[in-house]
Amino acid sequence: MSGADGIRRYSSGGPWEDAVGYSRAVELPNGLVLVSGCASVVDGKIVAGGPYEQAVNAFRVAIDALEQAGLDAGHVVRTRMYLTHARDVDEVGRAHKELFGDVRPAASMIIVSGLVDPGLVVEVEVEAFRGES
Repeated sequence: MSGADGIRRYSSGGPWEDAVGYSRAVELPNGLVLVSGCASVVDGKIVAGGPYEQAVNAFRVAIDALEQAGLDAGHVVRTRMYLTHARDVDEVGRAHKELFGDVRPAASMIIVSGLVDPGLVVEVEVEAFRGES
């Protein structure tokens, strides 16, 4: 969906988007694409697994959103990883390196007290840049 202001909004069809009132991704006129927090959730259900698997799945949800905007992992310029346990840093970091090791975006890894579901141990955000047309 594109607004008169040149901002484009993308939906994944996830159940929380309508319930909370947000877009999976928002593209600004300058080519910056912001992807909302993504977790290891597909079709409204948590995809089981440890921190590594959850991180890979969460980043795939984010990359799928970028693909709607015509971008891919190579366009990512910033990532944020929210973890519920410091002990998961290495596993989440491993997933990040596998997906973005060649891209080397600016990155933050933040320990939080919890996420929206206790079965989730990681949530991620990505920002990508389209560049000049």
